[in-house]
Amino acid sequence: MIEVAPKRETRRNRVLTAVKVAHTAIWAFFAGCILALPIAGWLRRFDWALILTGFILFECGVLAVNRARCPLTALAARYTTDRSSAFDIYLPEWLAAHNKMIFGTLFLVNEVIVLWFWKN
Repeated sequence: MIEVAPKRETRRNRVLTAVKVAHTAIWAFFAGCILALPIAGWLRRFDWALILTGFILFECGVLAVNRARCPLTALAARYTTDRSSAFDIYLPEWLAAHNKMIFGTLFLVNEVIVLWFWKN
Protein backbone atom coordinates (compact mmCIF):
# COMPACT_ATOMS: atom_id res chain seq x y z
CA MET A 1 0.00 0.00 0.00
CA ILE A 2 1.35 3.42 -0.97
CA GLU A 3 1.17 6.13 1.66
CA VAL A 4 0.06 9.48 0.30
CA ALA A 5 0.49 11.57 3.46
CA PRO A 6 4.30 11.24 3.69
CA LYS A 7 4.68 12.34 0.05
CA ARG A 8 2.48 15.35 0.65
CA GLU A 9 4.40 16.20 3.83
CA THR A 10 7.73 15.90 2.00
CA ARG A 11 6.50 18.25 -0.73
CA ARG A 12 5.24 20.72 1.87
CA ASN A 13 8.64 20.64 3.61
CA ARG A 14 10.47 21.21 0.32
CA VAL A 15 8.25 24.16 -0.62
CA LEU A 16 8.58 25.66 2.86
CA THR A 17 12.36 25.26 2.70
CA ALA A 18 12.45 26.95 -0.72
CA VAL A 19 10.34 29.86 0.57
CA LYS A 20 12.57 30.22 3.64
CA VAL A 21 15.73 30.21 1.52
CA ALA A 22 14.30 32.81 -0.87
CA HIS A 23 13.03 34.95 2.02
CA THR A 24 16.42 34.78 3.74
CA ALA A 25 18.27 35.71 0.54
CA ILE A 26 15.96 38.67 -0.10
CA TRP A 27 16.28 39.77 3.54
CA ALA A 28 20.09 39.55 3.28
CA PHE A 29 20.04 41.70 0.14
CA PHE A 30 18.02 44.46 1.78
CA ALA A 31 19.96 44.25 5.07
CA GLY A 32 23.13 44.55 2.99
CA CYS A 33 21.73 47.63 1.25
CA ILE A 34 21.07 49.25 4.62
CA LEU A 35 24.52 48.37 5.93
CA ALA A 36 26.20 49.62 2.73
CA LEU A 37 24.67 53.11 2.96
CA PRO A 38 27.29 54.69 5.26
CA ILE A 39 30.06 53.09 3.21
CA ALA A 40 28.65 54.67 0.06
CA GLY A 41 28.52 58.01 1.88
CA TRP A 42 32.08 57.68 3.17
CA LEU A 43 33.28 56.87 -0.35
CA ARG A 44 31.28 59.85 -1.62
CA ARG A 45 29.35 57.57 -3.95
CA PHE A 46 26.05 59.35 -3.54
CA ASP A 47 24.79 57.81 -6.76
CA TRP A 48 25.13 54.38 -5.10
CA ALA A 49 23.56 55.69 -1.90
CA LEU A 50 20.57 56.85 -3.94
CA ILE A 51 20.24 53.45 -5.64
CA LEU A 52 20.49 51.65 -2.29
CA THR A 53 17.88 53.98 -0.82
CA GLY A 54 15.61 53.28 -3.79
CA PHE A 55 15.86 49.52 -3.21
CA ILE A 56 15.05 49.94 0.47
CA LEU A 57 12.14 52.29 -0.17
CA PHE A 58 10.77 49.83 -2.74
CA GLU A 59 10.83 47.13 -0.06
CA CYS A 60 9.11 49.51 2.37
CA GLY A 61 6.41 50.03 -0.25
CA VAL A 62 5.94 46.27 -0.67
CA LEU A 63 5.61 45.91 3.09
CA ALA A 64 3.17 48.84 3.27
CA VAL A 65 0.93 47.33 0.60
CA ASN A 66 0.96 44.01 2.47
CA ARG A 67 0.10 45.43 5.92
CA ALA A 68 3.71 45.37 7.19
CA ARG A 69 4.23 41.72 6.23
CA CYS A 70 6.42 40.24 3.56
CA PRO A 71 4.36 38.46 0.89
CA LEU A 72 6.56 35.41 1.42
CA THR A 73 5.26 35.14 4.98
CA ALA A 74 1.75 34.47 3.69
CA LEU A 75 3.13 31.95 1.21
CA ALA A 76 5.11 30.12 3.91
CA ALA A 77 2.04 30.05 6.18
CA ARG A 78 0.31 27.78 3.66
CA TYR A 79 2.89 25.07 4.30
CA THR A 80 3.19 25.02 8.09
CA THR A 81 1.16 25.61 11.22
CA ASP A 82 4.21 27.09 12.98
CA ARG A 83 3.79 30.79 13.67
CA SER A 84 6.97 31.57 15.57
CA SER A 85 8.80 34.75 14.60
CA ALA A 86 11.15 32.87 12.27
CA PHE A 87 8.81 30.24 10.80
CA ASP A 88 9.25 31.74 7.34
CA ILE A 89 12.93 32.72 7.33
CA TYR A 90 16.32 31.41 8.46
CA LEU A 91 17.05 34.02 11.13
CA PRO A 92 17.42 33.74 14.89
CA GLU A 93 14.07 34.16 16.66
CA TRP A 94 15.14 37.40 18.38
CA LEU A 95 16.22 38.97 15.09
CA ALA A 96 13.11 37.87 13.22
CA ALA A 97 10.93 39.24 16.04
CA HIS A 98 12.61 42.66 16.03
CA ASN A 99 13.74 42.87 12.41
CA LYS A 100 11.68 45.90 11.36
CA MET A 101 12.63 47.91 14.45
CA ILE A 102 16.35 47.09 14.18
CA PHE A 103 16.74 47.64 10.45
CA GLY A 104 14.29 50.53 10.30
CA THR A 105 16.39 52.33 12.90
CA LEU A 106 19.62 51.42 11.10
CA PHE A 107 18.17 52.69 7.83
CA LEU A 108 17.28 56.07 9.32
CA VAL A 109 20.62 56.43 11.12
CA ASN A 110 22.54 55.44 7.99
CA GLU A 111 20.58 57.91 5.87
CA VAL A 112 21.57 60.66 8.32
CA ILE A 113 25.20 59.54 8.00
CA VAL A 114 24.96 59.71 4.19
CA LEU A 115 23.46 63.19 4.42
CA TRP A 116 26.25 64.26 6.76
CA PHE A 117 28.89 63.07 4.26
CA TRP A 118 27.02 64.84 1.45
CA LYS A 119 26.95 68.13 3.35
CA ASN A 120 30.62 67.97 4.42
